[in-house]
Amino acid sequence: MKSEPRIVEVRQNVFRQNDVTARELRARFRDAGVFVISLVSSPGSGKTTLLEKTLTAMQKQWRVAALVGDLATENDARRLERSGAPVRQIVTGTVCHLDAAMVRRSLEGWDLDELDFLFIENVGNLVCPASYDLGEDMRLVLLSVTEGEDKPQKYPTIFHGADLAVITKVDLAEAVEFDRVAACGALCAVSPGLQVLEVSAKTGEGMDAFLGLLASRAITQGLAR
Repeated sequence: MKSEPRIVEVRQNVFRQNDVTARELRARFRDAGVFVISLVSSPGSGKTTLLEKTLTAMQKQWRVAALVGDLATENDARRLERSGAPVRQIVTGTVCHLDAAMVRRSLEGWDLDELDFLFIENVGNLVCPASYDLGEDMRLVLLSVTEGEDKPQKYPTIFHGADLAVITKVDLAEAVEFDRVAACGALCAVSPGLQVLEVSAKTGEGMDAFLGLLASRAITQGLAR
């Protein structure tokens, strides 16, 4: 029982230090004029596929790069490199999320002034990433049509803290009997007013609207020159 206050204190210190580092990163990103977007989701939501398509499409107009986090392997980084964009893998080992210090270390040697957009793909997890600010300007949370419409109500914190909800794999919606009304109702219940987009990285459905939104958000904030 005596150890519990100590555990709470350690956790508070960890979060406090992360917030300090995240603020430093955010200032650094803004000074460089780079718009930073993080992606969070459960495993298998189509995060890496969506990011690969996004990097490929945005390179026609913008300078883009990505950091990708996983417990093990560099498989996702190799997939994303097919887009032609600079990509770095962050292998977290037993840690189930990225934190600001990991992002800072991974940026060593990169000239942020040469970027317009930086994407950070977090470890597949809807719990731990909710507590860690990475210095991003915009956080996207993905929900695939195959996961169940009540996922936002099961993991409310991550959805409540998001700037945009992206429903993925909509090309499978009919096959899995996805209930759009129920899913949007669940999203609204945990985060009223949260903007929702539907996309299919496979067919391209909704991608123009998605890419346009990212660009407009960056321009509105005076970034992504």
